[in-house]
Amino acid sequence: MEIAILLLAVLVGIWFVASKYSTDQIEFPFSVKRQLFTAAERQFLGLIENAVAGEFRVVCRVRLSDLLSLRKDTTQKIAKSALIRAGSKQVDFVLCNKNDMTPVMAIDLVYGTGQNGHNTQRDFFVNGALETASIPHVRIKAKQGYTVLDIRECIEAKLVPLRRRQGKVPFS
Repeated sequence: MEIAILLLAVLVGIWFVASKYSTDQIEFPFSVKRQLFTAAERQFLGLIENAVAGEFRVVCRVRLSDLLSLRKDTTQKIAKSALIRAGSKQVDFVLCNKNDMTPVMAIDLVYGTGQNGHNTQRDFFVNGALETASIPHVRIKAKQGYTVLDIRECIEAKLVPLRRRQGKVPFS
């Protein structure tokens, strides 16, 4: 009988400790962010939307792993490493074909001081991955005073190969 009471006390103690350290109590520790974008990102998004004049859809903050897929001939070891790295990288804006939402161009807003976690150095993994997938990548330094024409010129300079395939730019 004493063993049963002692065993019951131990079980109650174990249950108490387990419930104290259980994560069930804090399953969703979230609250809404007050701003989804910084002031510079909001302003820049408006400039991009006006610059593309309805030709493309603009998608914001896209993970590289959502933008790219692995080639079929990739070994398992390389695939795992690449997917881990791609999952931790993102581009600020992606221009997509309006009809089928295929990615056309990646755009990054680059802060000169490295604020808000943005890397001022080129990320060679991001550049290499986008280049391999034939997706043009534009990095535009965040600054005051950009016009819609400035942004349009940056975008169009990188879209020359696409425009040639569409027959909109003559071959030089």
